Amino acid sequence: MATRAIAFLTEKKIPFEVRMYDHGEKGALFAAAALDLPAEKVVKTLVVELDRKHYLLALMPGTKEVNLKSLARLCGRKRGVMTDTKTAERLTGYKVGGISPFGTKRRFQVVMDRELLQHERVAVNGGGRGIMLVLSPTDLLEVVAGQVEDLGR
Repeated sequence: MATRAIAFLTEKKIPFEVRMYDHGEKGALFAAAALDLPAEKVVKTLVVELDRKHYLLALMPGTKEVNLKSLARLCGRKRGVMTDTKTAERLTGYKVGGISPFGTKRRFQVVMDRELLQHERVAVNGGGRGIMLVLSPTDLLEVVAGQVEDLGR
């Protein structure tokens, strides 16, 4: 199955592997179990609103929660909230449970949790439910022009 995320990485000549699973429920922990991967190597792509109408993508290990207050402060904003499902899908062009940082409808600032760089390869949503792309976290960071911070708790 080709997705915008797969096309994006292919166009950028980034090496990756497609892994598919039966999407019984959304969430990094379910995906990790279905793919027999450690949850800390599965990336959650979270759509966050900072202040009013400033959106970004936070990339988090499957085992951690984003600290929204710290994220807002790191970005020079006062507050951060998770977007609702409808907004996340409208902004990214992907369904929740398959949101990828690659090939989104609009360009986002991307902030990645530092812990992801500890791994040789990580799995991130590939633009459809049940589609994961396995690649180097440094390639992921480079291709989205992301920044690295300590985001979790």
